[in-house]
Amino acid sequence: MRRPAGTPSRKPSRRPRVLLAALALSLALPVGLTAQDRAQAAPAAPGTPAPRLTTSPGEVDLTVPRSRTAPGYRLQVTTGQLSLTTRRSGQTVLATAPAGTGALRFRTAGAWQHATRVTHWTWHGGTLTLTAATTAPGATVQARITPAADRYQLDWQVTGQAAPDRLGIAYDLSSAGHWYGHGEAQTPAGGPGTDQPWPLDSGQVVHSAFGPASYYMVDPFWYTSRATGLRVDTGHVMDVAVNQGKDGLGRFDIESAEPYKATVFVESTPLDVYRDYIGIVGKPAKSDAGYRQYAEPVWNSWAQFYTHVDQAKLLDYAQDLHDNGVKGHTLQLDDKWESNYGNMTFDAKAYPDPKAMSQKIHDLGFDFGLWVTLWINLDSDQYRYAADHGYLLKSAADPGKPCTVTWWNGTAGIVDLADPDAKAWYEGRLKSLMSTYGIDGLKFDTRFIDEKCAPHEGYKPTDYQRLGAQLADEYDLQGVGIRVHWDSTAHRAGFVTRQEDKGTGWNSLRASVSQNLAISTIGYPFVTTDMIGGSLGQPAPSKQVLVRWAQSASLMPLMYASTSPVDTNDPTTGKKVVYDQETIDLYRAAIARHGRLAPYIWDQVQATLRTGDPIMRPLFFDFPKDKAAYTITDEWMLGPAVLAAPQLTDAPTRTVHLPPGTWYDVAHARTVHGNRTLTSYATPLGTAPVFVKLGAKGAEKALRALR
Repeated sequence: MRRPAGTPSRKPSRRPRVLLAALALSLALPVGLTAQDRAQAAPAAPGTPAPRLTTSPGEVDLTVPRSRTAPGYRLQVTTGQLSLTTRRSGQTVLATAPAGTGALRFRTAGAWQHATRVTHWTWHGGTLTLTAATTAPGATVQARITPAADRYQLDWQVTGQAAPDRLGIAYDLSSAGHWYGHGEAQTPAGGPGTDQPWPLDSGQVVHSAFGPASYYMVDPFWYTSRATGLRVDTGHVMDVAVNQGKDGLGRFDIESAEPYKATVFVESTPLDVYRDYIGIVGKPAKSDAGYRQYAEPVWNSWAQFYTHVDQAKLLDYAQDLHDNGVKGHTLQLDDKWESNYGNMTFDAKAYPDPKAMSQKIHDLGFDFGLWVTLWINLDSDQYRYAADHGYLLKSAADPGKPCTVTWWNGTAGIVDLADPDAKAWYEGRLKSLMSTYGIDGLKFDTRFIDEKCAPHEGYKPTDYQRLGAQLADEYDLQGVGIRVHWDSTAHRAGFVTRQEDKGTGWNSLRASVSQNLAISTIGYPFVTTDMIGGSLGQPAPSKQVLVRWAQSASLMPLMYASTSPVDTNDPTTGKKVVYDQETIDLYRAAIARHGRLAPYIWDQVQATLRTGDPIMRPLFFDFPKDKAAYTITDEWMLGPAVLAAPQLTDAPTRTVHLPPGTWYDVAHARTVHGNRTLTSYATPLGTAPVFVKLGAKGAEKALRALR
């Protein structure tokens, strides 16, 4: 036991010391604990120091000693008002919210309550079990904390008379430095379409439908600049708020009364936390995209035409790209090509000869792809057949009826992938369509389940991420990938991940960068931005935005294109926008740079398959001691050797931060020593700053590509 401050150093007699200690503990801690409970340590792996439990007035401490592979930590549990403070090397690295909000909180009868005084605790079998009173009459909280070398498991639930409908944990954001992770974030400033705060606490995240059925690419994992992390193990919808109203709090609530299960990571660096997390959810087993799909962009018709597309327009689009030397491995026809959604037949008026269209696209050197969905509109000629055969998901409100969902193209039912007959019916029609028209691959869109729908008997909502991943894995996704998440199958499938639709302005270009950093560091390393130049039905991108976006994307793993640098259509006016020759030349140069980098990028793909590390990642993953790196929003590492710092604003110069090391400045063909900031770095429209870290793995290959 620690000596209270101010006590004399002279050793007191043994009996008074024992009596005083016993009295202090009896006043501050729950009673009923055996000596065995207090002394027992958690079992440890061979050669790993065992956790220790100590007590002092008002506090129970778990100490996990440092080991060869973990930094060690101390978890302080206050008992007068339950709170959890994680410390490493004497510094607080994560702490729960103050008493007014409460650490462990729950909602009952529409009001939020929280745990208060710890009334009992035991230390047995390597688990600290706590019982706490709450602000709700007749309700108690039971919590279990199980420490390990680099993390601890926190499981808790509400018992007693209360009937909670939500359980949550709240943290003081500043205790952990800066916060990252989450994936695509809903924000009051327009996220994820035009805003993605990086770090998360630099803005506000208000994400009330954060869950496995979400269209957003999200995972319940967050990590911090002080090398802690939180993973919530749930299949339920969460309500996540980070700095909402600039309150300085992180609230992670689950819409369920089931026990709350969380893992708190405590490591030496954020990259270590990420690797711990990947150890749980899994790393990619393969890359769904092949080499050519990394080397050249895919062209998709959506932002070029939206739904105002037909055979003649698509062929003109392909011909213009070809004639201007704008490379691409695939041309995809997006929405709208069907006679009606779910029919899987071409609209005969808009596409009089789909076979000839497919052949012409192939003759121009492109593969041909189609946009598809499992959503069948009620006015489709296939809806009644699917409903009558029980092929559609059932309504959660009325399981006797098909679930109907409203989306951007009407009202639809959703094919139930958990029903083998439904899946076989859907795939049979899909494969017939592909073989008939020479279609090489698919862009799967929309979700595989909706919160309004009941899962198939014996299945959970999270299972549909797995089922969707398994379906998509049978087809060439042509470098646009698919939006599946939350389930380990999605992590291991190795899909390319495309972002939520972006706008066409500078804010969306910047959001596309920070969003890729967020997605790739929750375990989806093969990232691409939304279509270069954006979409969202906004005015066509300016020349400057289109070129800068292409330059930015050229320094990412893959390029996903739509708006042609030759000409495009403005959806707000219906008029054609014609770009100048410089736009074509600079866009073509960005594609060429990406193509030259392809051997280096492909090496990074192989490294990711071995380690799970992201290809595109924040500077602090590689340089954790560089404090400036933690708030940089417009630079990233592409593998260990390439630092990308493209211009993401309409300005003639930018500031470039270089971490420690020796760097080759490609634009100026010079060597620069790092651990410094370059101010007023000139960025004329033809310049996208990029640096190579000399001596890093792959540096020679990157230099050959970029010089």
